[in-house]
Amino acid sequence: MTSSFHPTERTLMGPGPSDVSPRVLEALGRPTIGHLDPEFVGLMDEIKSLLHYAFQTSNELTLPVSAPGSAGMEACFVNLVSPGDTVIVCQNGVFGGRMKENVERCGGTAVMVEDEWGKPIDIDKVKTAFAENPTTKVLAFVHAETSTGVQSDAKALCQLATDNNALSIVDTVTSVGGINVDIDGWGADAVYSGTQKCLSCVPGISPVSFGPRAVEAIQNRQHKVQSWFLDMQLVMGYWGGNTKRAYHHTAPVNAMYALHESLLTLKEEGLENSWQRHQTHHNALVAGLEAMGLSMVVDKEHRLPQLNLVNLPEGADDAAVRAALLSEYSLEIGAGLGALAGKAWRIGLMGHACNKKNVVLCLSALDNVLSAQGAKINSGVAVDAALATYQ
Repeated sequence: MTSSFHPTERTLMGPGPSDVSPRVLEALGRPTIGHLDPEFVGLMDEIKSLLHYAFQTSNELTLPVSAPGSAGMEACFVNLVSPGDTVIVCQNGVFGGRMKENVERCGGTAVMVEDEWGKPIDIDKVKTAFAENPTTKVLAFVHAETSTGVQSDAKALCQLATDNNALSIVDTVTSVGGINVDIDGWGADAVYSGTQKCLSCVPGISPVSFGPRAVEAIQNRQHKVQSWFLDMQLVMGYWGGNTKRAYHHTAPVNAMYALHESLLTLKEEGLENSWQRHQTHHNALVAGLEAMGLSMVVDKEHRLPQLNLVNLPEGADDAAVRAALLSEYSLEIGAGLGALAGKAWRIGLMGHACNKKNVVLCLSALDNVLSAQGAKINSGVAVDAALATYQ
């Protein structure tokens, strides 16, 4: 007989979703009101203001798309790419490949700049791509590649786009709240993110922001945006300021309560404090993993503190280890993707899950599971090595 669903409580230390803050879960359960209710319209304005803070931008066209990060990605591409446009797409992991798919579905031509998985985007390769494709309209890249745990130089890449009279589309799904995302400082034109990573909110919402050059490009389009739902000129009738809100779609009201609470939590902590917290616990986790005898995939200077890629030790069974962590410790870590499948684990330290307790849990659980499987590790030293970094 079917009954109410009550999931097992997990500690989520994979690539996302991350643990949701109790404050956010409480907000989710507040009474539902209408999506055009004056109180909800006031909340919408507060959400936009809080997104300005999180993104470090004054862009008027900054709002949460009522769908997950993949929809935020699509919103940027369908509004800025028209049939026949040339788009330089940087790929150093899975999500650059999804950008390519979006370009092609918009009728554009994707010029691929590919780098080894686990390495940052090579700026010189992008310069060469622009030199060889002078009519390029857009440069698209991932700031924090979730599949590899590497960050690229967003400011330099956005500057390259500007210098070549192209727009930039930037994926910040894993970066907002965990490392510096500075839309105005970078000069980024279109940016999308997600709520389920370092914001510690429920999945299903994608904050986006479009700068003045992107807005001008949208307004001057010669073709209708292929997606009615994601057409920013229509969406702004609902989310725009200083006007009577026009019905476009029924917003996920309770999920917006949750987003507001998560953004408020981030502002109360402070951006710089949040970035430092992620770095502090990352340092502890890495110290413990390396003491255990494990090695990191990404070079230190390019690692994401919130998404840690670690090579499997000799004798470890990837799927069996993850299954044991889940069944014995209710702890989730992620598998490697693409070229790293079966070779690495992705350990997240995102948002509410980024804390000392989870670092210790992860290291002790990994130690126990790997030892039980006979993997070649240094047992019994990881937790002490991690704790030493906090002193």
